[in-house]
Amino acid sequence: MNETFVCVKVDREERPDVDQTYMTAVQLLTRRGGWPMSVWLTPDLQPFAGGTYFPPEDRHGRPGFPSALRRLAQLWSEERAKVAGQGEKITAMLRDYAAPRAAGPVDADAPLKGMRQAAESWDDEWGGFGGAPKFPRPAMLDFLMAFSMRDPAAAESRRAREMVYLTLYMMDAGGMHDHLGGGFHRYSVDRFWHVPHYEKMLYDQAQLAAAYTRAWQISGDPPFEKAARDILDYVRRDMTDAAGGFFSAEDADSLIPGGSGKGEGAFYVWAKREIDEVLGGDAALFNRVYGVEAEGNSPAGSDPHGELEGLNTLIRRPARLEPAEMETLARCREKLLERRALRTRPHLDDKILAAWNGLMISAFARAGMAFGEKAYVEAAEKAARFARESMYQGGRLLRSYREGPGPEGFADDYAAMAGGALDLYEAGGEIGWLQWALELQQTLDALFLDREHGGYFSARAEDASILVRMKEDHDGAEPAASSLAARNARRLARMLDDAALEARALETISAFAGQLNGMPTSMPAMLDAYLLSSSPPRQIVIAGPPEAAEPLARVARELAAPGTVLLYADGGPGQAWLAERLAFMRSAAMAGGKPAAYLCENFVCQLPITDPGELRKALL
Repeated sequence: MNETFVCVKVDREERPDVDQTYMTAVQLLTRRGGWPMSVWLTPDLQPFAGGTYFPPEDRHGRPGFPSALRRLAQLWSEERAKVAGQGEKITAMLRDYAAPRAAGPVDADAPLKGMRQAAESWDDEWGGFGGAPKFPRPAMLDFLMAFSMRDPAAAESRRAREMVYLTLYMMDAGGMHDHLGGGFHRYSVDRFWHVPHYEKMLYDQAQLAAAYTRAWQISGDPPFEKAARDILDYVRRDMTDAAGGFFSAEDADSLIPGGSGKGEGAFYVWAKREIDEVLGGDAALFNRVYGVEAEGNSPAGSDPHGELEGLNTLIRRPARLEPAEMETLARCREKLLERRALRTRPHLDDKILAAWNGLMISAFARAGMAFGEKAYVEAAEKAARFARESMYQGGRLLRSYREGPGPEGFADDYAAMAGGALDLYEAGGEIGWLQWALELQQTLDALFLDREHGGYFSARAEDASILVRMKEDHDGAEPAASSLAARNARRLARMLDDAALEARALETISAFAGQLNGMPTSMPAMLDAYLLSSSPPRQIVIAGPPEAAEPLARVARELAAPGTVLLYADGGPGQAWLAERLAFMRSAAMAGGKPAAYLCENFVCQLPITDPGELRKALL
């Protein structure tokens, strides 16, 4: 490689802009994408060849990686003009792909169309969307929940909730869920949520915790709260740095217990004989409930390499259990978790990524509000303080931190962190988080906004290493930066009565009208932002010293309708800062010497409520 090429290895998590550019080139070249990815560039960074996995040597007459290198080096040496022409051609294709689409109005029925498109791919037996491999798609679940609350009694709304609830139930019961240690694996290789790809990603934990929390707020169903807490407790225990930031991932592979080498899921799977040995007389109950079989329980076709032969991925099967049996199962899980702790854990990717941390901060803050769990809000605050103190330098956000600062941040870093700061403000009323969210939004606009056509570029304009500035035009494993930014701008507008920010949110949504009108399920997070932008602006203002007003604030956080923002008139610097922007906040005060809650629509407010019970009735 080094004889003929300048080799550059790119961490796609630290440089998502580089990955996006050349992954798009590979998709244009080969009509497919994936990782690992190899791309060959001319000295001026134009791609002229590329692909995904190349085998290490020739097999069955197909060229492997070494022969591909030799052939491309020969072409560069002997037919350089032709290679350069190919690079120019692919670059032109990239520029055409990245060219802005015409903005326009979003059809009023785009959310309904999105719901119906989701229903077409929904698996009504096992939940989820599409077949194997099956991904959790939390952005889709969030959109469907938002859609269902627009007119809760409508048949289409009930259908949307059915899709969400079944999907969340089946994922929770399946092998994607780590039933012993908590958290969720990346995706299921089968349609049953049974055998996962065992990697655990922070962005999945964040979005799924938020989705389960939102489902609990709508349904009140205890299993949803339990699932959300399970994820959050796992992240606090196993994926949190001492300084507060959240780590990125745990690998899928780990050392095979008692064997040699590594295997997919080796840390998580079980032979029945080991479970029987650890649990003794309780093993029969555990094996029945968690699907353990002597020959292993992988469905046909889910283990093509035979790595799980004779082994079991724990799944929770439907069972009517007595309280004593539930207590026995809890003890069994603890015993197996202790045994599993003797194994070698998968490798921990301890990078702290700003975008993923922003999503996780949001999840902790929202769950803390919903469940009245102070420890979750504290975890969010500690992570946000770390980000603000160690990853925010000279008004610029860093992309990553690991034993020191990494590269500068990208659009999704600013957008996700701003969303986390907004959730933190609503969770505790500390004005500094609202101020930081506004500052991050302003920097996002300055560095990444396409002021001519709307939406946000992924990379900064001054970055000479980027061949083509692109916008993420779909919500994938993480929401696109533009989707997050539209939601944030709308929330800030309705907190600060800022018409320019409201217009920015609508301009961002309009920039993707083509996708939302044609294939709305490609951008469910943007659809969610559209639904919020089309709803009346509502506020709940909590007036009074924070400690005295906490009972009212707790009710408001738990029961505020989607799209309602919380503001705090604390009589101190926070209220003074808000009063500079909002005339109403100059007069928001306690009533009769008691803390008060004001229910407002576009800052036209009802009479104050001083009793938490009365506030609960008003919000239900």
